[in-house]
Amino acid sequence: MQNIEPFYNWRHWYTAEDDPESPFYGRTYSEFQYSQTLYNYYIHPQWDDFGSRTLYLKILFCDDDSRFVIIELMGEWNDAIENDIMMLRREITDHLYLRGIRFFILIGENVLNFHSSDDSYYEEWHEQLEDDDGWIALLNLPEQSQHDMKKARITHYVSLFELPQWRTLKPEHIFQLIALEMERRLD
Repeated sequence: MQNIEPFYNWRHWYTAEDDPESPFYGRTYSEFQYSQTLYNYYIHPQWDDFGSRTLYLKILFCDDDSRFVIIELMGEWNDAIENDIMMLRREITDHLYLRGIRFFILIGENVLNFHSSDDSYYEEWHEQLEDDDGWIALLNLPEQSQHDMKKARITHYVSLFELPQWRTLKPEHIFQLIALEMERRLD
């Protein structure tokens, strides 16, 4: 677990800890002192804690002009016991929405499991964004977690995408690719 780092190649364009409007503004990180755990395993210190005991994240890029954010997730997404979606909504996405962000790209390839509860927070988030023509895209979620999201009907509110080469693209290109596909799906 400690070897799974958040993607770092865009740090010359954006760092959440240096962004005065970020929920993580002013945070300092150690490269050597591991303090956060996931199931008694230490995780890399660059991951951000937002109140969940099982899910961590990193805001990789935020563009106020184009109104999109790219967030990488790591851990177990557990709505059934931990109510992770509520924590994500209240601590992160609501804050970003007030900032003007309308397009949310979540990278889920390091999400180990997904456990659903009801879909009310997803529905609320979707309705909030729908009024502003916004959307939620979830990239590269493992197959089992995709299955669980579909079974729980979360995909009525969150669109699933496969974009395995995302690390080779610039953030704006990822946003453009997904925006084009979202437009195509809505037509």
